Amino acid sequence: MVAGILLAQLCVSATAQTGAAAPAPRKEWPIEAFAELPLMERPELSPDGMRLAAKVARDGELMLMIASIADGPHRVRALQLGENDLNWWSWVNDEWLIAGIRAETSVEGMPWSIGRVASIKSDGSKIIILGKNAAAQNADDVIWVARDGSPRILLAYQTSIYSNLPGFWPQVDSVDVSTGRMRQLVPPRQNVMSWYADAAGTVRMGVGYDDAARTSKLLYRADDRSGFRVIDRANRRRDESMVVPMLFTAEPGKAIASDDHEGTDALYEYDLARLELGKKIFAAPGFDIDGIERDVAGTGLTGVYYTADGPGVHWFDPGLVQIQADIDKAVGAGRRARIMSTSRDHSRMIVHVGSPDQPGSYYYYDTSAGAMSLLSKVSASFGPGVHLSPVKTIRYKARDGLEIAAVLTLPAGRDAKNLPLILLPHGGPFARDSEQWDWWVQFLAYRGYAVLQPNYRGSSGYGTAFANKGEGQWGLAMQDDLNDAVDWAVQQGIADAKRVCIAGASYGGYAAMRAAQRDGSRYRCAISYAGVSDLAAMMRYDSRFLNHGTRKDWMKEQAPDFFAVSPINFAAQFSTPILLMHGKKDRRVQVGQSREMAEKLKAAGKVVGRDYIYVEQPLADHFFSRQADRLEFLQRMDAFLKEHNPA
Repeated sequence: MVAGILLAQLCVSATAQTGAAAPAPRKEWPIEAFAELPLMERPELSPDGMRLAAKVARDGELMLMIASIADGPHRVRALQLGENDLNWWSWVNDEWLIAGIRAETSVEGMPWSIGRVASIKSDGSKIIILGKNAAAQNADDVIWVARDGSPRILLAYQTSIYSNLPGFWPQVDSVDVSTGRMRQLVPPRQNVMSWYADAAGTVRMGVGYDDAARTSKLLYRADDRSGFRVIDRANRRRDESMVVPMLFTAEPGKAIASDDHEGTDALYEYDLARLELGKKIFAAPGFDIDGIERDVAGTGLTGVYYTADGPGVHWFDPGLVQIQADIDKAVGAGRRARIMSTSRDHSRMIVHVGSPDQPGSYYYYDTSAGAMSLLSKVSASFGPGVHLSPVKTIRYKARDGLEIAAVLTLPAGRDAKNLPLILLPHGGPFARDSEQWDWWVQFLAYRGYAVLQPNYRGSSGYGTAFANKGEGQWGLAMQDDLNDAVDWAVQQGIADAKRVCIAGASYGGYAAMRAAQRDGSRYRCAISYAGVSDLAAMMRYDSRFLNHGTRKDWMKEQAPDFFAVSPINFAAQFSTPILLMHGKKDRRVQVGQSREMAEKLKAAGKVVGRDYIYVEQPLADHFFSRQADRLEFLQRMDAFLKEHNPA
């Protein structure tokens, strides 16, 4: 359904403030303010900079918005998502954009996640599901988008769900997004699931993987007149790896690749003929890079993204270097300016200005006019000038001497002394926390808790050696790292050792369950949202997906003995009250992980309401996509903490 709404409801014109915002007088914020969905997320400009596409919230639900922001009447189109997940969106030209969507359907009696690409006309008048009837399970891999203004993309997609048929392996088609017409360029090739194209739209590379043999191969061709040949191989069982280029340069046979041979992922020149790394282009010492921004031609680098203690970017383009410096000076100390999207010529851009204690706002910056105007606040309640609890990165030593970074948020206006503490491990576990706005963290700090988010061993972003230290340590040394974070906070005088609760979602939820079962004497209570309780059951669920053999290998490396570190097998050992919450529509971690944990606790003689509480949200997913689910979670957590670990 496509509906029109007034731009004024979402985007308000204003002049950007300059300098550091003065702290607002403390006021009472309702719990609903923290549960609000972001008014705008990930805005992206069209190539001419005259329109934007973004995910927005209306009436507690998320939708895709397309808006004219530069000329004429400010017209907006909002596309309802319904049961679909909106994973990404990107402009093809000034009139058409594409979006990756996923939905769950029943295939042979089993729930399957189906991916598609929708092409959308900028005025919202036309939506085409590409390959709607021809595609099978996965059809949302766009490997190239035209840069000449034509409505063309290259789409890799499956045509069969059966691995014994050729169509199980994706083919690559040239697609006209304005009509939906598709023409095959590269036929399916056994075991090749990933294809890559150069800036001109020539499919140059494919990565094949044989799950049974655990072997990979890299296929390459110099141009579209040549056949693919295998130029590199790797055997996972021998811990071999391949360098897969990120970008093909204008120079024949040359590319840019990421490699971690110096400890962290860095950018290098790469020779495709000799399979050799060349000059280092960029590294963020001590941290991995996150991704790259291509230049206008698509054959060079405009920038590279990384996360140190907070998000960072290094611009190669001199014009963007100067613009970034000008914006940083304008917003002043205490706030961060991030260029989120630019027009093709970099004359117009969207800039986010905010800080870890403030969700911030999105601004439209016309460089020719030299002025920024407000597009949208991120939060309806916490606007410019509102600063909540301060955030900083600390480092502590684990019991074996490993240095670990953690994000510490302290309640505003209170002495950092003898505070109640919430230990909040991140999900993943191959992920990490950094100094960014976090609605969950800020709510807890507002209630008076110190919040500590350790990037325990096995977390991403700190290099290969640090990530590898998580191997075999699920529920063991990784759990010890969490306990050591608590000890640090107590030793620093920040936390009261008798008033500590652990909470988390996904793997963080697993860690909370494991703490309640293994280390209950350390914690007044535990809170798990969408947590994993049974690793063996998780692997049985994952066995329905492609390359599940490799996934199982990886999991066995992380947790060699599933039984020994799965909380569900030790319900009788739970010794601290736990709140279990899970969304019934969670497609990442099945709801049975929490539902069955609650059943095991009951069978072990634990008393509902005293020893455990289980709440199942009928419409919730893994990512708090509905405001009503966020609010219920905060309300339930708030009540649980007031009973078991009051601030």
